[in-house]
Amino acid sequence: MSPPGRRKRPSRLRSAAWLLGLLVLAGMAALAAAACFLQARGIAPRALAPYLAKRSSGHNPAIVATGAWLQQTLTRLDRGTPEPAPLPALVAGAQPKALAAGTGTRRLVASADELRRTISTAQPGDLITLLPGVYRFDNGIAASRAGSDAAPITVRAEQPGTVRIEFATLEGFAVSAPWWRFENLTIRGVCADHDRCEHAFHVSGGAHHFAALNNTITDFNAHFKINGNGGAFPDHGLIESNTLTNGAPRRTSHPVTPIDLVAASDWIVRGNLITDFIKDGADGVSYGAFAKGAGARTLFERNVVVCEQWLQGLPGQRVGLSFGGGATGKPYCRDGRCITEQDGGTMRANLVAACSDVGIYLNSAAASTIADNTLVDTAGVLVRFPASSATLDGNLVDGAIVSRDGGLLHEGDNLTASIAAAYAGYHGVRNLFGEAQAFDFGWRQAPQRAVGAGSGVDLCAPVRSKPAAYGAFEDFRACLRRQAL
Repeated sequence: MSPPGRRKRPSRLRSAAWLLGLLVLAGMAALAAAACFLQARGIAPRALAPYLAKRSSGHNPAIVATGAWLQQTLTRLDRGTPEPAPLPALVAGAQPKALAAGTGTRRLVASADELRRTISTAQPGDLITLLPGVYRFDNGIAASRAGSDAAPITVRAEQPGTVRIEFATLEGFAVSAPWWRFENLTIRGVCADHDRCEHAFHVSGGAHHFAALNNTITDFNAHFKINGNGGAFPDHGLIESNTLTNGAPRRTSHPVTPIDLVAASDWIVRGNLITDFIKDGADGVSYGAFAKGAGARTLFERNVVVCEQWLQGLPGQRVGLSFGGGATGKPYCRDGRCITEQDGGTMRANLVAACSDVGIYLNSAAASTIADNTLVDTAGVLVRFPASSATLDGNLVDGAIVSRDGGLLHEGDNLTASIAAAYAGYHGVRNLFGEAQAFDFGWRQAPQRAVGAGSGVDLCAPVRSKPAAYGAFEDFRACLRRQAL
């Protein structure tokens, strides 16, 4: 006969089992509720990770350690463990083949002083051609003489890679007059203090119809700075086929944005390669390119933006492309108040990758069109604030498309990834490619195709199939230079 005390064990075991089951169910319900909340809000693991680390800082060591572990775990689930990798030779960015010289008066220069003098006396139609060599400047160069529609003023190298311009100054070319064009140049900021190398180009006031083509520009906070001055605005600019990058994080509290466009309208930013724009200072937020300040009709088209290529795993938030950026102070707004930061802007057929924050951010950007973009290893698309309205169609987004704080979102046919699945380490969109984090964007199988007409623009190919594949390109092989195939 069993001792009296043992007869109650089955009842105790059943009670414990029921309690454990209830705890498991409660935990699963809590996880499901959290997943639904995070999915609805579009909060990717990479966004939650630094928030948890910040909230846990300053507490006892156990809480701090838990916050750090959560940050590492969430980041790894979302982004894996990418290694720095070279990009293949692309048709985006500066190309080894020179742009052909236009017609005009050829003026050869062979020294820094001669270049400064020639620019200061330039006439419409001048082709200011730098002979091969290194040109160093400790003070900026003012381009204040006007060209014309029929006869722009051009500053150029005959062949890319043969002319290197070094700026150890706050801004390199200060362009304040219309119809200037710069092409085939290699430009580098060489300031030990990153606050001293702000811009390779500062385009302001009446410098409308500025153009920069096929240049390689490195080591500036904002390689291109564009803004109004004295009631005039440098509208109708073109930044095309340039490579913009930095060799190290920028140690500065100033804005870090390779294309910083404020208050100007009708700009085209096309076919550029923008990489490694890391801000190591102040809020740590940086952008590949933005247009803000109450300008209108900006076009971002066929650009490749890689927030982190060689400079990976550093603190801070990197955003790919933005209309609105971090907003504009009223004195710098075109309308004096920035009712909207950008009106009628378009982003189409861009590839945005490897960003610690969203790939596309719209901040008070009205009537925006976001079409046929590919976003990989980003937190997706964010449309924010009541002044924002956007139509999105044909996009391939490794993340979510989300509106917050009153942003108006019109979604067509887009292919997006599940935020909840990202918390389990699964990335359905990213897995469509061969090895996206090594910049191999070849399809693993035939791509899914969007319903609708699409933009008709391809990242690299001259024509687009119909119906088009979701995203920026039909076949990434078209993006490779011929010798890279």
